Amino acid sequence: MKIVFMGTPDFSVPVLRQLVMDGYNIAACITQPDRPVGRKKVMTPPPVKVEAMKHGIPVLQPERIRNQEEIDRVLGYEPDLVVTAAYGQILPNDILEKPAYGCINVHASLLPKYRGGAPIHQSIIDGEKETGITIMYMVEKLDAGDILTQVSVPILEEDHVGSMHDKLSAAGAKLLSETIPALIKGEITPQKQDETKVTFARNITREMEKMDWSKTGEELYNQVRGLNPWPVAFTTLQQKPLKVWRAKKVNVATEHESGTVIEIRDDSFVVATGNQTALEIMELQPSGKKRMTAEDFLRGAGSSLKTGMKLGDENE
Repeated sequence: MKIVFMGTPDFSVPVLRQLVMDGYNIAACITQPDRPVGRKKVMTPPPVKVEAMKHGIPVLQPERIRNQEEIDRVLGYEPDLVVTAAYGQILPNDILEKPAYGCINVHASLLPKYRGGAPIHQSIIDGEKETGITIMYMVEKLDAGDILTQVSVPILEEDHVGSMHDKLSAAGAKLLSETIPALIKGEITPQKQDETKVTFARNITREMEKMDWSKTGEELYNQVRGLNPWPVAFTTLQQKPLKVWRAKKVNVATEHESGTVIEIRDDSFVVATGNQTALEIMELQPSGKKRMTAEDFLRGAGSSLKTGMKLGDENE
């Protein structure tokens, strides 16, 4: 069994590692090109490239996989199976139709729900109680192929994108390890996706990061944890950006206008939200400063914070 693996971010690494542990012949890894990272724009390889090099696996980094030259390079490895996990590009039919066992993808949702590039973020933002992994055949349409196997993973009240990312990555590696042998033996009957139940999880935009204090405390709590640790929800305080890393739902009924600071505690502060609810801010990052606890903020940069001040008021 000769496999070509395609993946890019940290999510993909345990999947690749599992294939190596299972003893498959990984002919090549296809990943995105090195990109500049950080303020100093240091050229940095994708996590999958780093992992592949540890195992001596050849690495290709095409800017566009759909170029004929790149297609020919991939097919030159004569893979029996192509496995992808968060690769970041839709494969052309020339690649999809060639391997004897097809091209399969490890996707971080229970399809047909949350097709797209940010399924973990969106499931938490929407307040879902569970998500999961789907392994499916790939087609030349976003996450629309027939389903091979699925496993559900609960989303706990304290989970955020970081914790669910790690849980789902591990679950994806395990499910793939179980799926490939069954696929080879012809023991799996692919199931078509129900197109009437399709939802999408588009890549996160700047507008989605901005906190709307007219929403309920529950909605804002889900937004904060659904954007932690990347790209992080934000609001404004005295017309300056303020990232909110961690918050808590609180049982405080208030008639104050949404966005108003209604209570300052020793280690946090409470903000009125929509529907007469509130949100307790526990960890944040003022403009130009490092991430810090609300307690440290109140002792330093936020020492002038007073009840009655408003967050998110850009006209103050």
